[in-house]
Amino acid sequence: MHFLFNNQRIVVNVPDARKFSVEITNRFQCAEGFALATVNLDHLVKLSRDDVFLRAYQAQDFIVADGRPIVWLSRIANRPVELMPGSDLVTPLCKMAAQSGVKVALVGSTEPVLEEARTALMHWVPGLEITYVQAPSRNFDPEGDESRRILTELAEQKVGMCFIALGAPKQERFAALGRQLAPQVGFASIGAGLDFVTGAQRRAPLWMRKLALEWLWRMLSSPARLVPRYAQCFAILPRQVMQALRIRRQRDVRAQES
Repeated sequence: MHFLFNNQRIVVNVPDARKFSVEITNRFQCAEGFALATVNLDHLVKLSRDDVFLRAYQAQDFIVADGRPIVWLSRIANRPVELMPGSDLVTPLCKMAAQSGVKVALVGSTEPVLEEARTALMHWVPGLEITYVQAPSRNFDPEGDESRRILTELAEQKVGMCFIALGAPKQERFAALGRQLAPQVGFASIGAGLDFVTGAQRRAPLWMRKLALEWLWRMLSSPARLVPRYAQCFAILPRQVMQALRIRRQRDVRAQES
């Protein structure tokens, strides 16, 4: 499944949990870095307007589907992908890191959240080593001097994976720079993932998640911030549906020709 912006493709290239596990484990065992992004409708809105964000997304090694609309669009395109929200990937990534003996870092959020998340994750995942935590300054520039200092420290301390909890587009831009300055580090952009670990933010009840209503739970929890965001997301859906249908037709035509 892919999305097109200014003739540039953003491809969901990790379609399911099995391939996700294989790809990440291989990188850990070979001491090779990576950048992981979790695409959702809000990202699609930003990608259509922000060329810097688009370039950062193109620098990601792995992209998964974070949000049911992405999954539904993939089905319309007849290129189905599995739902893999960033917040659900934190514990599996920690387990893979622990099994591979990889040191882990937490960057983003706030110091209290990071310390609480470190304690919780090391308790939940036997053998996990979280050796570096850093809450960036309020005016954090993902390509600035502070970013470069953090990335240098990650490389010097031989960290193998870094969870980035900065929100889009800062986290993806930071990861893109990290691929240049700390190429042996795996970067996972997880948004509010650490806040969910600590309970600083609450996820929707399981029954709402099963009914694809987590967006409603989040919107009602912070309407002033999220109502305008979700309005923009819904506004781009018709265009994305048309694009998915074109992908499906193109694939059908190629199948007939072959």
